[in-house]
Amino acid sequence: MATGGLIGTVLLAAAAVCLTSGCSTLGYYAQAAGGHLDLLQRARPVAEVVADPATPEPLRQRLQRSQQMRDFAVRELQLPDNDSYRRYADLQREAVVWNVVAAPELGLTLKTWCFPVMGCVGYRGYFSREAAEATAAQLKAEGWEVMLYGVPAYSTLGWSNWVGGDPLLNTFISWSEAELARLIFHELAHQVVYVADDTTFNESYATAVERLGGRLWLAQHGSAAALAEVQATERRREDFRALTLRARQRLLEIYAGPGSDDEKRQAKAAAMAALRAEYAALKGGPWGGFAGYDGWFARANNASFGVLAAYNELVPGFEALFEAEARDWSRFHRAVKELSARPGDERRQRLVQLGARPPAAGTPTPATP
Repeated sequence: MATGGLIGTVLLAAAAVCLTSGCSTLGYYAQAAGGHLDLLQRARPVAEVVADPATPEPLRQRLQRSQQMRDFAVRELQLPDNDSYRRYADLQREAVVWNVVAAPELGLTLKTWCFPVMGCVGYRGYFSREAAEATAAQLKAEGWEVMLYGVPAYSTLGWSNWVGGDPLLNTFISWSEAELARLIFHELAHQVVYVADDTTFNESYATAVERLGGRLWLAQHGSAAALAEVQATERRREDFRALTLRARQRLLEIYAGPGSDDEKRQAKAAAMAALRAEYAALKGGPWGGFAGYDGWFARANNASFGVLAAYNELVPGFEALFEAEARDWSRFHRAVKELSARPGDERRQRLVQLGARPPAAGTPTPATP
């Protein structure tokens, strides 16, 4: 009986993994179940890892700091108070899953994978890099533009709390303090609101929570050095988003405009060349040689732009909603839940309107990290 219950729980957790990956075959469910079960078996309570004499001191200190962030998320951000991120697992690899994203040659709409009950998502994840690479190769052979990237964490939307919760992982525990806090806040936000078939709504909401929560954490706990580092990082992120947003808009105009497919391909190539030239100027100028985005620009394609839209497009609307709710986290989460119950077009239009509205007099404008 106990064994059957464990298997059932793991399969439910595997289904939750599919929320961020998409499932269509029994084989896919099997790898998801096996991968998540391995993760759960590796996880140990943070207190146990901290007390272990074999734990390296930097890891011990970071785990202790992570629990302060976890408590902060409950106390200040009104995020779920449960077992998630109270355990730690070393997976002995660089990513927990690898996502495959695909878009057509002359379009930015992501390919979606669908499964019963939980709806459709625009990316498919694997616990094995080799399996992800095989899917990416198949999609490329079919004519799709493909992006494959490692994911440091995923959310089971609270389902794993039955068996200890989503754990902290070696794939992100050593990040800077600001980035670690943001990730924890982002993943916990997925446990508050999730809408089937609306990746952009879900990810933009979680991204807004991580940005707003991350600023508050740093304001209360950040050192002067950490704040200076974050400010530099946020300036680069703002530049990156502005640059890629302009390029994305240009590509949309090309794909929707007149002309033959060959003409659109030529215009697309010119737009991508211009994008890379602008990046080179930015890197060699204001960024002082910072090369952290080199990989993204070297691989940039339609799938890359599709992913950026999912994580950023509606963030200004959610940040404006936070202001409209007087920066009260309970009210904000409640307003997002109410919004999530509306039809897709209606909730999207509402967020677009909020994001385009200038702030009221005397209302601070949120920064854009």
